[in-house]
Amino acid sequence: MKKNIILIGFMGVGKGTTARAFAKKYGVYNIDTDDLIESKENKEVKKIFEKKGEAYFRACEQETADWIEQCVKGTLISCGGGFYKVNNLNKLGTVVLLDAPFEWIHNRLKTAKNATSKLAKRPLFSEEKKAKALYKEREKAYKKVADVIIDVSSMSLERQLETIAKKSKVK
Repeated sequence: MKKNIILIGFMGVGKGTTARAFAKKYGVYNIDTDDLIESKENKEVKKIFEKKGEAYFRACEQETADWIEQCVKGTLISCGGGFYKVNNLNKLGTVVLLDAPFEWIHNRLKTAKNATSKLAKRPLFSEEKKAKALYKEREKAYKKVADVIIDVSSMSLERQLETIAKKSKVK
């Protein structure tokens, strides 16, 4: 894989799960932008939001995007829900949107084995009405920046992996 694959989408849509499965199946490296930020800041995303605010976190995302552009090749990169706003997204690789209706995402999080921790680590998902409004706000923007759009609500994980590989020209 010569070019990076950038997975974007709303929080909880399954970017991390898809990325780990793709990396295993196709033998590529996988990194997560939120994990990179947590490592650099030595704080969980939730704590960064609480202590330094969203604007600071978005600046961390841009710094991470700049580093990826300069240093990362041939890697699958799963991104936080707001990462699509970085100003160099299209330079990072093939942008793949994992798309699903809000209700599907919310149900996925509520019914997960570790639902409490999945919801707790997403500070912008703490109130369902606000999360739904944020989803509506981002929905068109995600589609505008994506090179590939995959509706994950109607497709098995295996089919998602095959579709990403085909559309991103992974051999």
